[in-house]
Amino acid sequence: MNPLASETVAAETAAATEPTAPAAAAASADSGAPSMSLRESFAILAERLDGRLSLPGEPGYDADRLAWNLAVDQRPAAVVVAASIADVARTVRAARELGLAVAPQATGHNAAPLVEGHGLADAILLRTHELRGVEVRPTQRIARVEPGVVWGDVVAATAPHGLAALAGSSHDVGVVGYTLGGGVSFLGRAHGLAANHVVAVELVTADGEFRRVDAQHDPELFWAVRGGGGDFGVVTALEFGLFEIEQVVAGAMFFPIERTEEVLQAWAEWTRSVPDTVTSVGRVLRFPPMPELPPFLSGQSFVLVEAVIQDSAERADALLAPLRALGPAMDTVHAQAPAELLQLHMDPPGPTPGHGDGMMLADLPADAIRAFVAAVGPDADTALLSAEIRHLGGAFAPSAALEVAADRGLPIPGAVGGLEAEYLVYGVGIAVPETLESVVASLGRLLSRIEPWRAPVEYLNFVERRTTGSRFFGDEGRLARLRAIKHAVDPTGVIRSNHPVGR
Repeated sequence: MNPLASETVAAETAAATEPTAPAAAAASADSGAPSMSLRESFAILAERLDGRLSLPGEPGYDADRLAWNLAVDQRPAAVVVAASIADVARTVRAARELGLAVAPQATGHNAAPLVEGHGLADAILLRTHELRGVEVRPTQRIARVEPGVVWGDVVAATAPHGLAALAGSSHDVGVVGYTLGGGVSFLGRAHGLAANHVVAVELVTADGEFRRVDAQHDPELFWAVRGGGGDFGVVTALEFGLFEIEQVVAGAMFFPIERTEEVLQAWAEWTRSVPDTVTSVGRVLRFPPMPELPPFLSGQSFVLVEAVIQDSAERADALLAPLRALGPAMDTVHAQAPAELLQLHMDPPGPTPGHGDGMMLADLPADAIRAFVAAVGPDADTALLSAEIRHLGGAFAPSAALEVAADRGLPIPGAVGGLEAEYLVYGVGIAVPETLESVVASLGRLLSRIEPWRAPVEYLNFVERRTTGSRFFGDEGRLARLRAIKHAVDPTGVIRSNHPVGR
């Protein structure tokens, strides 16, 4: 962090430490004066914010509470839309003194577990999406991002320098949430999880204090936030490594959906021998009939293979030859800048009502492919628009993560340094009232059919249901360590994440 940025944050955080409305209310109560109502306390907090606060029934509340996943109904006690880092500290302090939780959120892609059971009625939803600063340090190959930054922002800032990040598969996925959960990138089999390349984290903890943590400063908290999720504080900035990658060979091969089993069996076999420079996805995709889609896609269904190869065009052609021998109906694979990868996965261009969930697989034998095809293939009764299998392994493996860190001089990996699985499955459908029941049933059938090959743990970012911490972190020693850190920095549970470690 440059000195000017450090001074700015310090000044903003110091400003946020002035007595808050709830503190004044408590002082009034101690002196015998009437205490303020919750609405009065919120009004005083609103006056102190650089951003804005909205309450149920107010004109801006419904817009401010929306998650990216429009099927998720967030109804918090209040919404704060932060316009500064000081707003984050002010909000955390106020919530603590009012006996409320704070739920930080930039985009809300995986918001469903956050609202299940309570709807955030006892929490302030702290939206950080307006804090979108990106700083690139080309000579250090480091990016520093504010909490509302999405991957499209990072790519736009890094591409002119010939640098690439371990970005998500969609332009509007929030960088912070994605990275805290691990971060599976199309470049990941060569470089590992995005969290492993974080070199510093700035956050406001439950006491309302600003902290900057790295391998030398508060290493326990630094370990926890890299893969442990958002349960330890409100992240206000991340610093992470970039890569000098000017070109990759990437694209998708489309086949008629009737060939699903043939193509996926061939792809699964292919993944067993490709080098770590290849990251790929086998996928069944049913395009809805939408006028904005080209006619050859609108209302059509395909099985496809998406691939990203960090090698020369000649080497990529040789690696792809077995798949091309199958005779794809469309082949979009070409040499491209890493920035183009944000379009490869064809995710929705904006907020969408969806219902999805995922599962990691220990292996992908022929029987597992057949089970997958039975659930989502051409003859399946399914309402899922997309069902995919991502190839892991390579630098995603925990042992490889340690080797990468040692070779590249990176900090020792954090709470989740690698994924203890070989493949990752995810299914999703459009969740509007008339389709929700069938989407839920279809997703349940998919996951139940592939259950026999399930890995021991889950990947935090692809689980969109409430589950226990042991499902994410497996080893009891690791989970106990995370819970001890949570208790040390947030003993009363002020900070609330979608996947709390204490659950």
